[in-house]
Formats: sequence, C-alpha cells, structure tokens
Amino acid sequence: MKTYVAQRLGIAVLTLLGMSVVIFVLLRLAPGDIVDILFSTAGFVDPGARTEIMRELGLDRPLWVQYLEWLRQILSGDLGKSYRYDLPAWEVIRPLIPVTVELAVLSTLIAVLLGVPTGVVSAVRQDTTLDYVLRVVSLAGLSMPSFWLGMVIILGLVAWLGWIPPMTYVRPTENFRLHAVQFLLPALAVGYRSSALIMRITRSSLLEVLREDYVRTAWAKGQRGRVVIWRHALKNAILPVVTVIGIEFAFLIGGLVVTETVFNLPGVARFLVQAILWRDYPIVQNLVMFIAIIVILSNLLVDLLYGVLDPRVRYGR
Repeated sequence: MKTYVAQRLGIAVLTLLGMSVVIFVLLRLAPGDIVDILFSTAGFVDPGARTEIMRELGLDRPLWVQYLEWLRQILSGDLGKSYRYDLPAWEVIRPLIPVTVELAVLSTLIAVLLGVPTGVVSAVRQDTTLDYVLRVVSLAGLSMPSFWLGMVIILGLVAWLGWIPPMTYVRPTENFRLHAVQFLLPALAVGYRSSALIMRITRSSLLEVLREDYVRTAWAKGQRGRVVIWRHALKNAILPVVTVIGIEFAFLIGGLVVTETVFNLPGVARFLVQAILWRDYPIVQNLVMFIAIIVILSNLLVDLLYGVLDPRVRYGR
C-alpha cells in the first residue's frame, strides 16, 4: 500500500507542476495585459509611463524568468501582489476560499445522500413504478442547469411564501441561521443535479453486480436482503460511484461561477472571472492553481479509495 500511495503522490506532484506551466503560459498568451486595461480606463497612452509600469510589475522580463520567479514565490509561501488591489494576493483570495469550499462540500454531501440511496432503491426495484419515477426525477435533474433551478427556488420562495432569501453574504459568526439558509438553497440547486448523475451511475453499476454469481449465492444461502445489497453488492459496485463523486466535487470548485452570481456569494469562481477581465495575473494564477490542487487532491483521494475498496487495484491486477 505504501508503494501505491507513493506512486500516486508522485503523479500528483508532476501533474501539478505541468498544470502550473500551462496556467502561466496560457494566461500570458491571452491578448492584453493589466497595463493596457489601466491605460484604456484612463483614456490615454503614455509610452514612457507604460514602460515604467511594465518594469515595476516585472512584465518586461522573459517569460521563463517570470515563471521561475512565480514558482519561487509559491514555494516560499509568497503568492505575490495583486495588480489591481495593490494588496498581497493571499489577503485578497483568503476570504473567497471558504465560501466556495463550503458550497462545494455541502452540495456534494447533498448529492451523495440523495443519489446513492435512490440509486440502490431504483436498482433493487428495477422496472417497477418506483424505479420509473426515480429515473424520471433523475433525468429532470440532469436536464436542468443549476443556476436556472436556483432562480426557480428564489422566485418560488418569493411568490409562494412571500419570503425573500438573504441575498447579501452573511458570515456564520454574524448570524448562523441566515448563513445556513444562504448556503442550503444553492447547495440544493447544485446538489440535485449531481445527485441525479450519482443515482444513475449507482443504479447501473449495482444492476451489473446483482447479476453476479456470488450475489446469487448469497441469496441462496438465505442471507437477509439488506446484507446482500449493502454489504456484498454495493461494496463491489461503489467504485464507479466514487469516481463520479470525485469528479463532481472537483468540477464544482471551478464551476460555481453562475450559481455564486445568482445567490450573490463572494466565492472563488465568481471572483476569478473578474480577475481574468482585469488581467490580474497573480490573482488568476493563484486561484487557478488552487482549483487545480483541489482537482488533483480529489483524484488522488479517489485513487487511494480505489486501493482501500479493491485490493486488486493497489497490486496492479
């Protein structure tokens, strides 16, 4: 198991290093920079001042020198300075991270709690009325964008209950109840779609396992249905479900732009779009690296869970 973990950690580090190169190069290849935007806002261009600002920001140096300097700063714990806010990048992005992580974790938790049980029930009750109802509900979840469902939830609460949900971000230390409500609504909107995907994967994977000989043997031995389904069948059918959960969580970290905008949450995803428009390289680079780290860690966790759930994986069989 130690060799398996070491291999996966090595792959994760190499992937992260490759991602840092891709992020840095692609951002620099994008047309325009922060100096162009500043001058376009001011309405005039002073070549001398432009050259001076480029020198101060280090943008006049060769690309590989800028990259190595950025890498050195990250490894030393210095994330650089925001061009737009003239503040350390960490101070700018630090309040954003908990918002997005909290929303992504809560959405994933709702998706798992809804998706896995309904997938099991749908597989066990295959081709019954309950199975058809659950499949229609899951198909509806896959068909509806999360931001659209979020707007429906907000409008429904206003129209039917006459209650306007809090649209200004409330910290948990200020009012925990309002904070919980503020996150529960978008988490339901996002989690519903993810739960639909998890439900369908759980159902199809479990149906395959239920046809295996060892499951028939367990039934023939007279074991209780709950034991056969949850202990024998689901344990072997859960690997693809774990993969989907990991991918969905990683996707949520970077894909919550519209949902955070609809619910007015000051998270990473929404702020990243604004930073890209401003060509605020330190902010964009660090936020994208943060998302890349979450994605890589999610995949690493899935790989490690593979090794725990199925010993054949860690022995390469």
